Amino acid sequence: MGRRAKFSQDQILDAALAIVAGSGPGAATMAAIAARLDGPTGSLYHRFGSRDLLIATLWLRTVRRFQDGFVSALAAGDAEAAALHVPRWCRAHPAEAALLLLHRREDLAARWPAELGHALDRCDARVAAALNDFAARSGVDRERLVFAVVDVPYGAVRRHLLGRRSPPSSVDELIVSACRAVLA
Repeated sequence: MGRRAKFSQDQILDAALAIVAGSGPGAATMAAIAARLDGPTGSLYHRFGSRDLLIATLWLRTVRRFQDGFVSALAAGDAEAAALHVPRWCRAHPAEAALLLLHRREDLAARWPAELGHALDRCDARVAAALNDFAARSGVDRERLVFAVVDVPYGAVRRHLLGRRSPPSSVDELIVSACRAVLA
């Protein structure tokens, strides 16, 4: 009978997130993550097999958490809520926002683990389906929709995140104005 794990998967991923958000992806070595947890490096390798798998798992968890609110807003037929999900989520989850919006997936893991390929495809398909469904139901051109609810909010928050600042609430009004103008 094996020993019970000292750290949950979420605890390990949270430690990696703190390092990536604070010092960049290169600093999130298995040794640094283990040190942050005050645990052995071998436990991380036993659980994840590689740094790439650990970081890719973190990235996927973060994407899913972000997508939940975005996809829900689109499913409810509310493009403005979908657009506003971006700055609001960034303010509520600054470390996760930094991970997603400041680092390309390719920069986090040297090699995307094959075992997570289908999970990545499902994340991409989930958002594509939500955008397609909204466009079909509302009659809005899909390209205009993507510009209004993805491109504009991303651009509005990115410069603040690059400066390690939370997007100010004034960004919300600008995003709504742009969303309304584009989708009118």
